[in-house]
Amino acid sequence: MIAFEELLAVAYKRERVLSRRLAKGAAISEHVALVRTLEKAAAGQSLRDLVDARRAAQTRHADALRSRESRRAERANRTKRNTEIDTHGWRGWFDGSALPNPGRLGIGGVLIGPLGETVEISVTAGAGDSSAAEYLALIAVLEAAERAGATNAVIYGDSRVVIDDAGALDGAGIRSLAHHAARVRALIARIGDVRLQWIPRARNVRADALSRGAFDSARATVEAA
Repeated sequence: MIAFEELLAVAYKRERVLSRRLAKGAAISEHVALVRTLEKAAAGQSLRDLVDARRAAQTRHADALRSRESRRAERANRTKRNTEIDTHGWRGWFDGSALPNPGRLGIGGVLIGPLGETVEISVTAGAGDSSAAEYLALIAVLEAAERAGATNAVIYGDSRVVIDDAGALDGAGIRSLAHHAARVRALIARIGDVRLQWIPRARNVRADALSRGAFDSARATVEAA
């Protein structure tokens, strides 16, 4: 007979409850009651096969839990590393607007240094489409980082077109934006360690407001003149 402890280790909670009731009602040992309960659950399998199958399933479940914990720990470590970069390096946000699209361009950006020093950008930038506006905003933030002496930075933007295009291999990007991409790469090469990261528009509200505010500032200047 299989040891009681081994059977108890693979029995489900409901089966343990049923076996205790059986032991009490039939005046038999809990060991015998558990054997009968599990033999009934085996449904044609031998008791040994049932025990082995459940032990294998428990091992797989434990392995899966360890794997999930390992992945969770790795994600936490990556988040920690990214946070450390964000906290101790320079951080920037960029956004561009075309009014209409294509039309007049407004660019906005924010650059924050490790000691809290802040640069804000809000200017008009000629005419073009929204992708050109986004690129010009990114260039303006990178130029500000270079002037500030930054040697590492994380720059956030909500334009997947620009983030992906700037990171594309030479010749693989959008042809009409190639000159902007070349300028971005040259600036990054001079600064050093720069990471471009996409964020949703809801997390880029400050740069977005500055890009749109550029039109108001330009209008106010014209009216004052």
